[in-house]
Amino acid sequence: MASSAPDLIVVAGGAGFIGSHLCDRLLSEGHEVLCLDNLQTSRASNLRLLEGRAGFSFVEADIVLPLPAAVTSQAHRITRVYNLACAASPPQYQADPEHTMLTNVVGTNHLLRLAELAGARFLLTSTSEVYGDPEVHPQVEGYRGWVNCTGPRACYDEGKRAAEALAFDYVRSRRVAVRVARIFNTYGPQMHPDDGRVVSNLICQALSGRDITIYGDGSQTRSFCYVSDMVDALIRLMESDIDGSEPVNLGNPVELTVGELAERVIAMTGTTGDLIYRPLPQDDPRRRRPDITRAREQLGWAPRVPIEEGLERTCAWFAAELAQVPELVPEAAE
Repeated sequence: MASSAPDLIVVAGGAGFIGSHLCDRLLSEGHEVLCLDNLQTSRASNLRLLEGRAGFSFVEADIVLPLPAAVTSQAHRITRVYNLACAASPPQYQADPEHTMLTNVVGTNHLLRLAELAGARFLLTSTSEVYGDPEVHPQVEGYRGWVNCTGPRACYDEGKRAAEALAFDYVRSRRVAVRVARIFNTYGPQMHPDDGRVVSNLICQALSGRDITIYGDGSQTRSFCYVSDMVDALIRLMESDIDGSEPVNLGNPVELTVGELAERVIAMTGTTGDLIYRPLPQDDPRRRRPDITRAREQLGWAPRVPIEEGLERTCAWFAAELAQVPELVPEAAE
């Protein structure tokens, strides 16, 4: 018999940075959301912002292990599965590389099987790291990347590449309707102050008046997308009729050097700290910028929040956070 219960959206990694924003947006649109998270790298405060909301439920579980009955028993209600479950910053994913690889491969397979059982649409959040230290600039989806498959970042880079391969095998066998998003650097409120990402670390160090640490000479480039724009893109991709056999770059095509980003943060915060330079980590990409032509044409999407506005919002949020928990200020930036 058909269930009269409302449809359910599963967000794996829903207590994390982007995941918590996604859950919030889906709940605001009237959906029921099941957040699945092992709380390994997420913040308890992100979960507290969601708990108590109408339509929200939480299951603590690790997707590396078989999914619990609290999830699978509701398969008849599930219509969408978002997979955002994986540590995303280098210090976090390198802390337990085996678990990072298994999350991307075994965990993705468990969620794909859930989507197959439910007849649900599945979205994998992949990463710009599949391009490695790119020889093609800007990066287009057809570029196959230049990745060190045995280096310290391989657990994440190759793990995401394997997750994509697995997802597209499910597409080719017509088992699951899949969408694959290749996410470029994203920032905004609810980031972990000590996650090792360049935006959070620069802002937190500047707000505390500490010396600001930059790896390399600061000439390496990144593109930074504000989190509300990224969430909008993910939902558009999930609900689109785009061909599931192609990944889609999601990010801001405005390119900044890390040095330029530091200058903007310094100007916004009025910090008295000095710039300290350290050696560039192994396999750190020299340039990173998405070609978002596919997203523009097939999703009607492009970032709307300028970097200045996004940084101001993020600085204000971190200032409030650090006023409550000052010991969260990181020692060094990625």
